[in-house]
Amino acid sequence: MGSSTMPWTADDIPDLNGRTAIVTGASAGLGLETARRLAERGARVVLACRNAERAAAAAEVIRESAPDAELPFVELDLASQESVGKAAVWVHDEFERIDLLVNNAGTLNRERSVTADGFESTFATNHLGPFAFTGLVLDLLQAAPHGRVVTVTSGLSARQGTSFELDDLFYERRKYKGLSVYAQSKLANALFAFELQRQLNGTGSRLISVVAHPGAAESDFAQNLGPTVAFLSQPPIRWMFRIFMQTVEMGALPTLRAATDPGVRGGEFFGPSGASKGYPVENKIGEQACDPELAAELWAESERLTGVTYRFDDDIAE
Repeated sequence: MGSSTMPWTADDIPDLNGRTAIVTGASAGLGLETARRLAERGARVVLACRNAERAAAAAEVIRESAPDAELPFVELDLASQESVGKAAVWVHDEFERIDLLVNNAGTLNRERSVTADGFESTFATNHLGPFAFTGLVLDLLQAAPHGRVVTVTSGLSARQGTSFELDDLFYERRKYKGLSVYAQSKLANALFAFELQRQLNGTGSRLISVVAHPGAAESDFAQNLGPTVAFLSQPPIRWMFRIFMQTVEMGALPTLRAATDPGVRGGEFFGPSGASKGYPVENKIGEQACDPELAAELWAESERLTGVTYRFDDDIAE
């Protein structure tokens, strides 16, 4: 499946019948494409989204190529710890195990806003929400024979020098710049995912944590990047930027490989073969994202802020 001569594609996704996946932010863009491909290969895919109508529309799109797909919906607003908790309760009521969790949903706010929990909105949605949700369904993930958590970060997290201040995660002191706040949150995603694998190591659990980034994909997320980028991302002129951008279908491949390739190991990082586009390969990531001290400190602070404490079972059933 995939090699130096034959790139990994969606055709390499194995049979997923009997498996249950949760994809956050599955109503559009990369999340929808990820959910569609998983469903086509037989997975039951839980569409974890904020909006029921958009999730229903996404399910219709998926059924065009996977007419028999099981596509349950759970309302999940990652900016709200109350919503995260309710969604986790629903998942426990519905399933005995979860084989795959894809932490895909994300946002970028150009102006600072605060959630009902008192958290800066971008950091709350992109990191604290996924951190809490993963922890609350961890037992179901560990109940699967070969469970996986795939956390979608950004190429920004691979760059050294992203501003990250544990004592100012919510940009209360620093000048608020949307892209900088977004980059910090995506670095937090990578730190979380690698630390999750460190904590799983040696526990006897078969659950693995993997990281992926889509490169520069032509998704509707570009609308969050400001009027100039949004204008340049419009279909009539988008073709001019294909030299460094790729389709949503290509952008979803690193996540799909991280989620389904049988050869993937915990702690690996997948992205495009080029700087911003290409078929999915294992990527290198900056030292900052792999810093175990920083990751441990962020982990402790995330547990404090969310009230979610991870519990790892040392005695996993075979």
